Amino acid sequence: MKLVFATHNLNKLQEVRALLPQNIAILGLTDIGCHDEIDETAATIEGNAQIKSDHVARIYEIDCFSDDTGLEVFALGGAPGVYSARYAGEQKNAQENMNKLLAELENQTDRSAQFKTVIALNLKGQQHLFTGIVRGTIIHEKRGNQGFGYDPVFVPEGYEQTFAQMSMSEKAALSHRGKAVQQLVDFLSSVAENQATT
Repeated sequence: MKLVFATHNLNKLQEVRALLPQNIAILGLTDIGCHDEIDETAATIEGNAQIKSDHVARIYEIDCFSDDTGLEVFALGGAPGVYSARYAGEQKNAQENMNKLLAELENQTDRSAQFKTVIALNLKGQQHLFTGIVRGTIIHEKRGNQGFGYDPVFVPEGYEQTFAQMSMSEKAALSHRGKAVQQLVDFLSSVAENQATT
């Protein structure tokens, strides 16, 4: 099976490829000649995932999936949420985003948060959504140099390391994206099984 992952983010592409079985070939947008910057204009994480997947499926007439991820901090009313990538501005700078977040939480005692990933799969004219959530805490300083985004300031529940201090495989085993991708894999496996028996 061949699917397009509607992203230009090489970190995401690498992470998802590592999670999927070898019989599912994943192409990125660059691989299909798509250099569009797809505007994420929805008010929800689900909506942004759907916009990206719908765009690629419509323009390129190909089975594809996209994801959108947000960090939701409870003391900030769920912010940065849908604006996670551009929290500190349209330049989408991860260091500036983390600096703003740490400044916003400086006097907060409740530092609980969750990462949420929604995958929208467009397959044979139908759309399916898969959601992964991992809860944790925003620490007071950045730790680690693995991962990307807010990983250096997020410690998942039950752990002492940030996502940025974990290997890719360690993070994938418990991350929001890992959970959503596992649901995607389970769904695609059931589709493949049904096709084999019909």
